[in-house]
Amino acid sequence: MSSITSLTAARRRSHIHRVQARSIIPGRQRWDIGIVLASPHVAEFLDGRLRQAPGVESVRANPITGRLLVHHDMALTSQDVEQLVREAVELAARQVVEQVQLSRPTRTELAARVQPRYCGTSPLVLAGSATLVMAPCLSKLIWRSPLIRVGAILVATVVVVRRAWRRSIHTKQNSTTPSTVIRYPLLTIAGPHKNKLYLTSLFSVLSQLLDFVFIIFMGWIIVVPIVGKSTILVRLGLTSTAVQMWFLVGAATVTAIIDDVVTFRAAALWRNISQSVQHYWRTETYAHVQRVELRYLEGERATRLARVLTDDINQLGQFFATSAHNLVRLGSSFAVLVPAFLYFSPGSAWSVLVSVPIITWLSFFYQERMAADYAANAENGSLLNSQLINSLEASTTIKSFCSEGYEIDRINRLSDNYRQSNDRIDTRSSAYTQTVQACIRVSFLGFIGLGGMQVIAGTMSYATFQILIGMPTVVLWKLPGLGESVDQYQRMVTALKRVLNLSELPVESGEIGQHLDITNTNGEVVFDRVTFSYPDRAPVLKNMSLHLAPAKTTGIVGVTGAGKTTIAKLLMRFEDIDSGRVLLDGQDIRDVKLYDLRKAIGFLGQDAFLFDGTVADNIRYGNFDVDVEKMVSAAQLAEVDSFVQALPSGYDTMVGERGVSLSGGQKQRIALARAIVKNAPILVLDEATSALDNETEAAIQRALKDFVKGRTLVVIAHRLSTIRHADWIYVIGLGGVILEGGTHLDLLQRGGVYASLWRLQTGETNS
Repeated sequence: MSSITSLTAARRRSHIHRVQARSIIPGRQRWDIGIVLASPHVAEFLDGRLRQAPGVESVRANPITGRLLVHHDMALTSQDVEQLVREAVELAARQVVEQVQLSRPTRTELAARVQPRYCGTSPLVLAGSATLVMAPCLSKLIWRSPLIRVGAILVATVVVVRRAWRRSIHTKQNSTTPSTVIRYPLLTIAGPHKNKLYLTSLFSVLSQLLDFVFIIFMGWIIVVPIVGKSTILVRLGLTSTAVQMWFLVGAATVTAIIDDVVTFRAAALWRNISQSVQHYWRTETYAHVQRVELRYLEGERATRLARVLTDDINQLGQFFATSAHNLVRLGSSFAVLVPAFLYFSPGSAWSVLVSVPIITWLSFFYQERMAADYAANAENGSLLNSQLINSLEASTTIKSFCSEGYEIDRINRLSDNYRQSNDRIDTRSSAYTQTVQACIRVSFLGFIGLGGMQVIAGTMSYATFQILIGMPTVVLWKLPGLGESVDQYQRMVTALKRVLNLSELPVESGEIGQHLDITNTNGEVVFDRVTFSYPDRAPVLKNMSLHLAPAKTTGIVGVTGAGKTTIAKLLMRFEDIDSGRVLLDGQDIRDVKLYDLRKAIGFLGQDAFLFDGTVADNIRYGNFDVDVEKMVSAAQLAEVDSFVQALPSGYDTMVGERGVSLSGGQKQRIALARAIVKNAPILVLDEATSALDNETEAAIQRALKDFVKGRTLVVIAHRLSTIRHADWIYVIGLGGVILEGGTHLDLLQRGGVYASLWRLQTGETNS
């Protein structure tokens, strides 16, 4: 028997630790993860854990199928992703084991459970005997004490909420890496809008109180025709029944109108707070990100930063827009309902509140269990939509292979899976709704029965009974949304932690240092025994010394990984050196104001980035006040004017996002015109023409020939034809070692590395 148990346990462990790749293609991997199956908490943990990994763009863990889908940067190899997945699964497995071990009884506890009987009287036996003897008295006391009954119900509700709250916090903490402790999340998120938060909460409380006042008036309107004139209204001078009726109807109408206005105002204010919070955090965080050191922005994925600035920022406002109003009204309604029933109908108060812990528990239970169903439904819907788009885009291929029937069957299967997941959600949602309705009806009928008996016995007036009868439903119908509200709150706090972590990244000090007079900058650059390495990597440059002559053109070539682009980054101070010095006109660039340094250097990379705007906007970028004449002159120099005149709106033509409507050569020439408008004394071209055709490269070289007169030009290139006319050429090896230096003709005559590269690219042996 023990061997069978051990074998079963071993199989269970092997299933839990099953990690198997289903498909691996560049940029996407799909895995079978045993521990994810039927475990929404583990799925959330893996999703949050892997999303924080550099290079991972999106993750989807499905507790229904036990599968994990990872979309990642093409720079990550399949081995890198596999290592990330296995490390995350191993960490999740350890946490599951720890939870199981914590839930197991200790040996001492087990021994206490099987402790044999012995002579003498134990305290436990005495307590049990006393409980049995006192049980009738205790039950009688509880039954007769309304406070104890209501208190027990409220305690049960608090226990349910507390357990759900802790479970929610535990899940959110395990699913994300941020560990920032936030003492007052709501006030922190509200920021400068705290006073508006207090005012809006007051409006929500007032709207709930007006709801109760309206219910009281409605109950009063029903009572007066049946019971007769109200003595309270008679004291106010309303002596006839008709007058009292008209007064009550008018008061109810006015109350309803005021209630509607206040409720509308409260909802509008909550939405306004939501938008204000999002605007505040988005602008503050984005302003911080713009000043963060580049190395931290490169370490973080742009998609992850965008997710924080969009999804997480939106999540901060989502709670205020959807759940805050309902939670404030729910708390206000309990604050009124419980004292009202304990005062006017203490004997039946428990019947109204007995369903509260049940509905609360159902709300949290439903919210937790349905998370897996919604995840599966989203996965099935995504697969269906993806296949529909793929099949429509591949119509030519499908028809050429006569595969219409196969594609129809595939869509049928995916659509059926999607339908079944939707049916499962609809069925469980309907069951939940009907269960809640049943609980509310039982409470309502219980109060009618007990309250009616009190009216018959004369312990409660019919007027009081009629007024109280409508109040419970106002409260009970708000309880089903409690689980979703708590989940929204926890998601908001988790999003806030990610936003705060992003806000803690160090920023550049653009205004610290000595002023650099750009107009008097000669452009002489010296790298003096410079050493630099990226984090956790071997040094890219080792004691490298390099001289870039002022008002001259210097070409830099070398093997991949030699640090050519790193030289440009260090000159722009996108990175700071580990040791040595970088001098500009004899001054250490670390002592110069960062903004002054970068204004003195024009930079044009291989990827010419264009913003979504007009051609003119992109040429003026960074020099927004430049006049039209200078802008057009720069465009003509960069040979942009020739193709811009053929565009529909000339310089006012929209180029689209990232210049999608232009060719690569056109974008590069616009970027060059932008650098010309900047009019910096130093210009750095980092592989700026490597991906261009010969005609475009020749156009750019013609433009540069006139522009760079009197300027320092640094050309980093793989294509040697780009730098053949440079005043000086450096050939760099690994570690930034200077292998050769000289003019094009000198290097060819030496017959060294440069000459070998020239023959390899052109087949020529001389100019």
